This record gives sequence, structure tokens and C-alpha cells, in this order.
Amino acid sequence: METQQETCINESLYDVLVIGAGIAGEESALKLADMGYRVLLVEKEPSIGGKMILLSKVFPTLDCAACITTPKVSETARHPNITILTLTEVEEIVRDNKNRFSVTLKKKPRYVVEKDCTGCQECEKACPAIVNDQFQFNLTARKAVYIPFTIANPRVALIDINNCLLCGACEKACPSNCIDFSQTEEQLKITAKSVIVSTGFKLFDPIQIERYGFGRYKNVITSMQMERQLAPTRPFNNILRPSDGKVPDKIAYIFCTGSRDHTVGNPICSQVCCMYSTKQAQLLMGALPMADVSLYYINIRAFGKGFDEFYEQAKDMGAKYVKGKIASITEKENGNLILRYEDIATGKVTEKEHDLVVLSVGILANPGITRVFKKERLETDALNYIRQTDLLQSPAITSIEGVFAAGTATAPMDIPDTIMSAGAAATETSSYLVRLS
Repeated sequence: METQQETCINESLYDVLVIGAGIAGEESALKLADMGYRVLLVEKEPSIGGKMILLSKVFPTLDCAACITTPKVSETARHPNITILTLTEVEEIVRDNKNRFSVTLKKKPRYVVEKDCTGCQECEKACPAIVNDQFQFNLTARKAVYIPFTIANPRVALIDINNCLLCGACEKACPSNCIDFSQTEEQLKITAKSVIVSTGFKLFDPIQIERYGFGRYKNVITSMQMERQLAPTRPFNNILRPSDGKVPDKIAYIFCTGSRDHTVGNPICSQVCCMYSTKQAQLLMGALPMADVSLYYINIRAFGKGFDEFYEQAKDMGAKYVKGKIASITEKENGNLILRYEDIATGKVTEKEHDLVVLSVGILANPGITRVFKKERLETDALNYIRQTDLLQSPAITSIEGVFAAGTATAPMDIPDTIMSAGAAATETSSYLVRLS
């Protein structure tokens, strides 16, 4: 991916503020920018792309996720009508007396001069501080000065100041002298005529379900950790279990971890867990032809176009679907895991041994953005997703005039539905701006 530096803010009035630069935010921004509107795209992470850029392949076509996402990221970053701010959060949004939104932004310091960084990673090689890499879901380590991941955009280093030793090694190694420890947090103020909220979702933290042993047993991992092991930009060149680096022979998936579960406060279906687990099972059987992959489920939700055929394809490849909810997981001395469950087909309580367990975690609402709206209330539904006031005819409209919602900010959905939702938000925003003028 070509290097793209962030555009400096040199104006304060935008047609649209898009909050969140995942696939929904990018799609909305691009559609509006193509119509000639000036868009400010704000992202709290150091790179745009959201969670999709971290995926391996997409279901049910098994197309390469990065091959879809990377061109869109690049197009967004290069579009002349889009200004991007990463490491930036929205602090406050207030409607002024001209029916515009006054927005206060907080831009965190990168400690690297963005326009001068070439992404050479010489600073990273020189840095002696090693910490967990959150972009690889803690499967590997990174340096305190780092580029988040291989295809990050902008491809600019940043310093994790909380773990930095302040030894100055990166300053000495940097050929363009762009390390700048004097940077501080900036407060920016802009005005926008409209706002699109595309803040996405949060992943369920399986540590809340103690019987699965996540956090206690090293060989119990989440589906996103497995996704990273399968991705082209993966941390290893093989599928490895965390405790001893062994290539696993018997792999189990546990569906509905933190979804369709009142006990953890998330009673609804996440819509994507059945299919992404089925996708991973197919990829695993391709990568490890001798592996035994078992998937423990309550019900299979294969409702989309081509989904049921995709599910049947996984069974034909050898994936074993077992109807039964896991009661407990215990660990043996060798790191293998014993799953205890009721097999619904036989009605018997059964135990089976696996050497790696993958928790198919559900998704949760990410409602923090509602707090930044002052004087007006951005309403949420009973599950904290942004409330769609006209769900059937105009699903992007929210409780605040001029503020629209896109993607999983409104409900769980897969990637095609997210892109359609983003398109709807862009269309509603365009109509609003025409009425406003």
C-alpha cells in the first residue's frame, strides 16, 4: 500500500463529520466525497480500516478481505474531498444557532512528525522496549515505537509513551529526524453541517464466562485471535496453539459465546458468528488437512445469500457440527482441554478432548459516542445500539436532525449489510444537506 500522510486541518467548516473510519465510515465518506461534499473523517485508532482490515477472508465467497479493504482504504486516504484525522476522538458536539454542529476534537500526540515519517521502521528496530501487540490480539509482541500493522494507513510510526523507556534510541536511529517527544494533546474545533456516526461494535470479552476458562487456559482463544493466525498479515507462518507452539490436531469452536445469552446481558444473535466460524473451519481444514475441526452450536443461523450452501460445504469438507452447549472446560497437564456437554442428538452428557478451543465471541453495542452530544440526546435502543427512528423506510435517521447512523452502530450485521447501511446513511445525509441549503 502506498504511503499516505494525513491531511492537515486548514479549514474549519465541513459538510459532513464522519465518526469512525471502519468499512461503514469509509463507504459513507467516499460516497459523499464523490458527490462533491467536504468530509472530515475522524478515527480514534492510529490507522483507518476498522476491524475488517484485520480479517483473513470473507464469507461466503472466501474472497481476500485485505484485497477488498486495502483499495478502499487507499481511495479514502487519497480523496481530495476527505480529510482524515487518526488518533482523534470527538469530545463534544453542540448545534449552533445556524443549524450547524460545533465540534470539539481531541487529537492525541503520535510523538512522530507525520509529514516527515517515511515508514522505514528504523526506529522500531532500535527500540529496546517490548510489549504485547494489541493489533495481533496479544498473540505476539511489538516495540514501544511501532507501525500498527503491515498495511496500516497512514503508514506512520507512533510511540506508545506509557511503555516507552525514553532512552532516545529511536531518535538516534531515525534517518528523517521526525521523532518529537515535545508533542502534546491538541484540542481542535471545527463546524460541520451534518454528522454520520459509524462507530462500529465491541467484541464480547469471554473472560466474563468463567466456565470456558479464557484467561486461565492458554489454549482457549477467541475467534479474532484465530482470525489473525489465518490472515495474510498473520504473526506466524502456521497455526499454532499459544501454550507450546504446537500445531493443533483437534480444534473445537464454541458458538454463541456472549450472544443469545441473557446471563451476560446480550440476548440477541450476533448474526455473524455462525458464518465466520464456518469460514475459519474451512480455512483451517485447508491449512491443516489432517486436523479434526468440531463446531459446538445451539442453532445454525445461515440466513443470507449463499450462507446455507457455505455451511453445507463445510460439512462436506469434514467439519463436525455438534448440537450441544458446553457446560465446562477443564485443562489437562499437557495443555489439552476437556469439553463437557450434552449431545442433543443422543441426549447424553459427553466429554471430548481437544488441543485448542476457539470461542466464537459475539458483538456488543459501542454507545460511548452518545455522550458527546450536548443539548440534544442521541437515543439508543434497549441494547444500547443507536435507535433508528424510522427503521423500515429510513434506517439511517436518528433522534437528532442532521445526525445519521451507519453500519453496526445501529445493530449487528455482516459486511454486505454494513456497506448497504453506509450507502443509505450517505444518501440521507446528501438529502439533508440539499434541504439545508
